[in-house]
Amino acid sequence: MCVNKQIMTNKIKLLFICLAINGGLFSQTVNQFKEGNRVVFLGNSITDGGHYHSYIWLYYMTRFPNRNLRVLNAGVGGNTAFDMYKRLDGDVLSKNPSTLVVSFGMNDSGYLEYNGDDGARFGEERYQETYENFKLLEERLRGLTCTKIVLMGGSPYDGTAEIEGNIALKGKNEVMQRIVAFMKKSAAENNWEFLDLNAPMTAINQELQVNDPTFTLCGLDRIHPENDGHMVMAYLFLKAQGFEGNVVADLEVNSSNKTVIRSVNCEISNVRGSKDKLSFDYLAYSLPYPLDTIPQGWNATKSQANAMDYVPFMEEMNREEMKVTDLEKGDYKLIIDGEVIGTWSSADLLKGVNLAAETNTPQYQQALAMMHLNEARWEIERNFRDYAWIQYNFFQEKGLLFANNRASIDALDKETAHNGWLRMHRANYVRMMHQSFRETREAEMDMIIRKIYEINQPVKRRIVLVKQELN
Repeated sequence: MCVNKQIMTNKIKLLFICLAINGGLFSQTVNQFKEGNRVVFLGNSITDGGHYHSYIWLYYMTRFPNRNLRVLNAGVGGNTAFDMYKRLDGDVLSKNPSTLVVSFGMNDSGYLEYNGDDGARFGEERYQETYENFKLLEERLRGLTCTKIVLMGGSPYDGTAEIEGNIALKGKNEVMQRIVAFMKKSAAENNWEFLDLNAPMTAINQELQVNDPTFTLCGLDRIHPENDGHMVMAYLFLKAQGFEGNVVADLEVNSSNKTVIRSVNCEISNVRGSKDKLSFDYLAYSLPYPLDTIPQGWNATKSQANAMDYVPFMEEMNREEMKVTDLEKGDYKLIIDGEVIGTWSSADLLKGVNLAAETNTPQYQQALAMMHLNEARWEIERNFRDYAWIQYNFFQEKGLLFANNRASIDALDKETAHNGWLRMHRANYVRMMHQSFRETREAEMDMIIRKIYEINQPVKRRIVLVKQELN
């Protein structure tokens, strides 16, 4: 079903306004990350194989080029709160987090039994078990006096989308929302930070399903968001950190008297012009946020950029606004560092042009290189998460946690013939079991991160506007 994107975006904006008014959704509930922070995201497969945390870090990389921090993935597929409790020391605290973002609930709440003979009883049992498991985790988290704790209600199970071949589990997301509720209560009692991804993502799903019943942010399995869903998650996290209205840059130049009217988060100098031409030097202190337009991942159908149809990220957090007043009426060609970017009317330039939406600007290309480097870093980090998966989901119960020896290989090979998950992880494990290999991969990630923080530094650009002659 075809839905007009502008109508869709306007409806979503209205939806977010209603959520903000009714639920206080967009008050700042999570502190912004600071220079030198080590932010660890603890979760299940949605964190393990997902991109939301890398999208969040990319925002900091582009918006705060001198705020060097680390964002680390501590997700393991299939995990519950109890699983996270068991691996807290070896896999999570070993990363030395200054901030620990904790999310669980998808696996805790259970699966197929919701459509059994007594789904309501099953849901209640899983809720109670999750609560007891969380109390164990909560007690450990209380002891982390040097680590800031953020409890994050995770992305929802979508039980309302019409997905061919996938029967929805009745009542599962309602149990997940009850789990989010006790997380919120715990955060308040322990003076921890909190945000909820479940409610706003559920609201977006249900709003867009009115016109397209097959729409979902949660993937075709109703569980694992694709790239667009992860970008929505990143947007909601950044929103909770108070970044609405945080511009890349905001500038206004008067063409008639060659004066700078406004320069927010940027410097404008060397303004020159004539009747049909204006030029100036432009140094922005940030870069535009680049959006991947390619669906990434196995069987992916949606890209990160698709999320712009559902949330007002561009309007709220990715504005590089250029406004030029007192131009003669007509069309003007915009040139940056000798590259033709496009043509806008004097009326457009008076209203303001968002350069962050122009993918061919030199500054966007600078950011795009960072995006690709960050994706390469993410792919290496995934090797470490796959290594963690096999350690905690297989070797731990065998008494071989981090043994990394011949006995480990023998135990693994006894199971691979009838366990497809182990077969899939074996090739990665036989490399990662060697400390020298892990150290080399760590060094590769460090090299990529250093390069990102080298190339994200502000560059002075020369902007030229040339009036076009009428044909």
